[in-house]
Amino acid sequence: MKDFSYYNPTKIEFGRGKEKEIGRYIQEAGITKVLFVYGMNSIKKSGLYDETIISLKKYGVAYEELGNVVSNPLLSRVNDGIKLSRETQVQAILGVGGGSVADTIKAIAVGVKYEGDVWDFFTHKAVIKEALPVFTVMTLAATASEMNGNSVITHDETKEKFSIASVLVNPVISVINPELMASVTKDYLAYSAVDAIAHVIEVYFTASYHSDFNSRLVESIIKSMMSTTEILLKNPSDYNARGEFAWIATQALNGLTPSGTEGGSFPNHMIEHALSALYNVPHGAGLSVVIPAWMKWYKYKNIPQFERFAKEVFGLKKADEGIYALEAWFKKIGSPVTLEGLNIPKNDIPAIAKNAYVIAKTWGYDKENSLEDIIEVLQKA
Repeated sequence: MKDFSYYNPTKIEFGRGKEKEIGRYIQEAGITKVLFVYGMNSIKKSGLYDETIISLKKYGVAYEELGNVVSNPLLSRVNDGIKLSRETQVQAILGVGGGSVADTIKAIAVGVKYEGDVWDFFTHKAVIKEALPVFTVMTLAATASEMNGNSVITHDETKEKFSIASVLVNPVISVINPELMASVTKDYLAYSAVDAIAHVIEVYFTASYHSDFNSRLVESIIKSMMSTTEILLKNPSDYNARGEFAWIATQALNGLTPSGTEGGSFPNHMIEHALSALYNVPHGAGLSVVIPAWMKWYKYKNIPQFERFAKEVFGLKKADEGIYALEAWFKKIGSPVTLEGLNIPKNDIPAIAKNAYVIAKTWGYDKENSLEDIIEVLQKA
């Protein structure tokens, strides 16, 4: 194992009915006023919106509202939240929803405390030094936003999809009630599974050092995610499977799996961010297209690990067998595996690659991922 520091300050409240106590959790943190952020109308239809308001009022927590956060969240809405937070002098940000809501509240939290443009953090022109505390009630399992400091936002005008990461915006408390996720559609369940797998599989293949323990941990997460996904596709009301699915997704990106590794990167996310920025495709759907194509392109750089993946995850021998088995599983659960499946024409590949290469340069990946490399991966898709 390589040297590392691991710190995760988020407290998870997991289980039935925990969302009804969000007001108490916020009050106990010494917060008296929050910005309540949510997506479109789903939490109002489910009754979760009303339950949240009741809990906040019960424990004396005042609130301002910011709704209409869309999938692949936008910088413009972040700026709306920053402006509202400053005008109303809230002390914390509460997000109720999925990963897009969580991404938005984290960006708002750092923007409120910064005199410049919040986009400076996403382009590495500024370093995050302070932020408002954030709280979440999750309605979708995929991004592990409930237990990390990551935020991914799309710039409305430039169509750049960049990210920030800081422990300062790890949620103080996150509520995970699997029952709140039972209404997720089968296609988004599939996309969520792909996203969680992507979070562990990239460093697994790209790290220059990846211990046996780290590899076993990743393989367990992948296999467990696959099995629970298949259960839920057949029986969406299975609470135990829903709970496992949620907790697996959390573990996939809370900082645990890459601890002690060295040299890993996220090239699949780099390329997919271009797809979802330009075409607004679901993030997991974009990843299921990119991952097999990237694996076919990258495999020669780490054949032993690809062979291990084939053996440990699918009981196969050859690197190619493992790649095609994962691609077949994506198809099985209904997630697309080609650009055509996303209704993206092949002629757009140069423009997609150009957008992705900007991300590569921003993330410091451009030495290992040239514009030509990215084009080649997309051609395999």
